[in-house]
Amino acid sequence: MAPIPGSGLAKGLAVTLRTMTKKSVTDQYPEAQPELPPRSRGVIGLFEENCTVCMLCARECPDWCIYIDSHKETIPAATPGGRERSRNVLDRFAIDFSLCMYCGICIEVCPFDALFWSPEFEYAETDIRDLTHERDKLREWMWTVPAPPALDPGAEEPKELAAARKTADKLAQQQAEESRQEERE
Repeated sequence: MAPIPGSGLAKGLAVTLRTMTKKSVTDQYPEAQPELPPRSRGVIGLFEENCTVCMLCARECPDWCIYIDSHKETIPAATPGGRERSRNVLDRFAIDFSLCMYCGICIEVCPFDALFWSPEFEYAETDIRDLTHERDKLREWMWTVPAPPALDPGAEEPKELAAARKTADKLAQQQAEESRQEERE
């Protein structure tokens, strides 16, 4: 069967008329904040206390947009006759968001949970050179990171918590035994 001439135009006009009669779903952005999905990718937040300056995030970044500077600090020996230790101290941690492609590799490879996705998305700048954000700004965004979802009620306890609880129970048991011995004496 041959198509009727002008049927495509009629179908297009029908779609247009149906759409014109429906209510618009446009949100007026500055006045009405959008409802973001949980754990949405906005900007990267830095939990500086967990950063050990291992440089994994900077090495794994495909865009090379993470800049880290550090220095070594010597820690005196904890016991007499012990040896001094050295540790890295973070001097600069910056991310150039004009280069970042928001892939999340830096967050995934961080072994110490120092980087997190923040849902914050209002960080536009008038000059592209201002999109390199230093650690102070990244630390501010850390406090907008939502809490992780709760574990399933039937899930196993994380190994870290189980080990910590076991150690705390042993310590409490030792202290209780010591106090019993002191009471006997």
